[in-house]
Amino acid sequence: MTEEKHYMTLEGKEKLTKELEYLKTEKRKEVVERIKVARSFGDLSENSEYDSAKEEQAFVEGRIQQIEGMIRNSEIIEEDSDSSVVSLGKTVTFKELPDGDEEVYTIVGRAEADPIEGKISNDSPMAQSLFGKGIGEQVVVSTPGGDMKVEITQVQ
Repeated sequence: MTEEKHYMTLEGKEKLTKELEYLKTEKRKEVVERIKVARSFGDLSENSEYDSAKEEQAFVEGRIQQIEGMIRNSEIIEEDSDSSVVSLGKTVTFKELPDGDEEVYTIVGRAEADPIEGKISNDSPMAQSLFGKGIGEQVVVSTPGGDMKVEITQVQ
């Protein structure tokens, strides 16, 4: 079975590497200590602290495996020489039509998508609608709230 590629910027990979290091060196120790303390409370069958610590341990170990897989199968987004066309790794500015509200998004791989920070996944309907388009082009973007028409004003 081939694992899928995880497209990310170098910055995104470094962020994942730091999170992995934190989980392995600090968080694991914290959870093991919580389990040790919870065991000292006695009967494990009715020990909510123990159950909670074991659940957290499972989450941490799962996240470690997930991050290791993403890093192992990462593909760094290379700088595209054509800066006028929307592609992976580009920051695109567009305005909604007809009212003109401007929005700015950077298109990144799924692993580092964070809409609150203005980073959208290359798999998102918005990114898919914008791919390959250039400055001045009008595009219909499908969103959960319905279709919206936008005009691309800048690509970096």
